[in-house]
Amino acid sequence: RDINKYLKDVNMDIIEIVKNAIVFPSKNLETLSIYAVLLVLSAAFSFEGAVTVLFGIVDLWNLVIGGIYILIALIIGVITRRISIQCIKTGVEMEDYFPDFQWYDSWHIGFSKIIITIFYFIVPILVVIFLALITNVFGNLLDIAQAIILQAPSIIMGEATVADAVFSSSLPLFISIAITFSLGMMVYLIFSFFQAMSEARLAHTGSLKKALNIYAAAKDITRIGIGKLILLSLYIFVIVVCIETVLTFVFDHLFVLGILNIIIVPYISLFTYRALGLLYSDIV
Repeated sequence: RDINKYLKDVNMDIIEIVKNAIVFPSKNLETLSIYAVLLVLSAAFSFEGAVTVLFGIVDLWNLVIGGIYILIALIIGVITRRISIQCIKTGVEMEDYFPDFQWYDSWHIGFSKIIITIFYFIVPILVVIFLALITNVFGNLLDIAQAIILQAPSIIMGEATVADAVFSSSLPLFISIAITFSLGMMVYLIFSFFQAMSEARLAHTGSLKKALNIYAAAKDITRIGIGKLILLSLYIFVIVVCIETVLTFVFDHLFVLGILNIIIVPYISLFTYRALGLLYSDIV
């Protein structure tokens, strides 16, 4: 009975967070519009920069121009990430308004957000590589390569095929990849929660050092409640899937309305950040 009451209270708390967060970005349409335009510009400069750098392999001038495009994208990215942290902060501090956009304010927060993103991108990759070593993925790949080499004469003579050589050694590789993939998904999920807590800690403290404290982030998760965090994530996931499903249906019939994604995607992004801030406010 107590467990049912607890689950009901948690569910009600999450519903209130979602209801508040889903309307919050509309409270300052100017900042939302600026955020949307900056995201489009960042994506455009990133894509153009990457393509131009590729052409820079044969033309040094393209390499320089591509580097400039990527630098511009990075600067814009700093600004957009500062806005996202600012949105989290409004939730943490239970503010009911979205501050006006400031070009010159708190650039270091945007840089810190980028560093957090890079950190939580690299660490899970290293963990997955370590898991692959433990489960002998690379060793099993080598075994398949050796099997192909050993059967090369038979393959050349037409007495066997490459598929035969691969199949004879594929079971251990399949098992090791399946284990690594399953554990890797768990690692990714755990570190995505850590990243969320780190971003909330950055919004609350303004300190990159405190934000990158994984142990403190783990403690924050236990204080909030892992069940509450998962439930909020599921609510957000379902809402986003429903919105995307409806929009896909509408865009299939009215292609011109696809331009609405320019506003819808940033809106969903700020909704998610606001929800994270409100959730973190429980332990502040």
